[in-house]
Amino acid sequence: MPYEMILIEKRGRVGLVTLNRPEARNALNNKLLYELMDALEAFDKDEAVGALVVTGSEKAFAAGADIKEMANRSMTEMREGDLVAVYSRIMNIRKPVVAAVSGWALGGGCELALSCDMIVASESARFGQPEITIGVIPGAGGTQRLTRTVGKALAMEMILNNRTLSAQEAFQLGLVNRVVPTERCLDEALKLADEIAVQAPLAVLAAKKLINQAYELTLNEGLHQERQEFYNLFATEDQKEGMKAFIEKRKPLWKGK
Repeated sequence: MPYEMILIEKRGRVGLVTLNRPEARNALNNKLLYELMDALEAFDKDEAVGALVVTGSEKAFAAGADIKEMANRSMTEMREGDLVAVYSRIMNIRKPVVAAVSGWALGGGCELALSCDMIVASESARFGQPEITIGVIPGAGGTQRLTRTVGKALAMEMILNNRTLSAQEAFQLGLVNRVVPTERCLDEALKLADEIAVQAPLAVLAAKKLINQAYELTLNEGLHQERQEFYNLFATEDQKEGMKAFIEKRKPLWKGK
């Protein structure tokens, strides 16, 4: 489908989605979010794509939700529209998703980055949840995903007192994978995604699923699921090829089967 608020392209085995509302610092309105999900889900079904990257501009990854769009909505309209459910759909993307974050990642923009599997941040990146300043709270995972990442005390300060994190602070807290110069941010994210995309596809999908489940399951439940997935991969052609290639000291040729 033609998109109005995002740009899409393939870079080898990487699907790239760029938020494209520069006049609004990539504020996340309904149309942008639904276009984003449509593109991500299409890439997720594309066998030629092994990993995804989501990015914005150098000035703003996404400066939050579109307040003008939601300011006059009622509770009923918000519930029935259920816009924030889109963020949970991002978590259901099977392939790894890397966020390339420069500039502001605030409110829904911060939650969007947190919904991705990995974050490459530029030196200019700033993360925050300022919803309290407009009379609401984070509604797309900020109180939950952020707390699981940075801990209760800091999450309290960020959400209750509008504290923002610099890229270096986010790195030290484990919120982002790496910090790079602004001009290299997208390239580094694409490189990371490309390195993952050339790995054994079925093993990548299984590993991502298990890592995400680690937040939901007990240790014993997680270990049980891990063992089952490990054994299941021995029924795949890729496992045979991968181990044969290792013994023969050559690169494996993955089939995703």
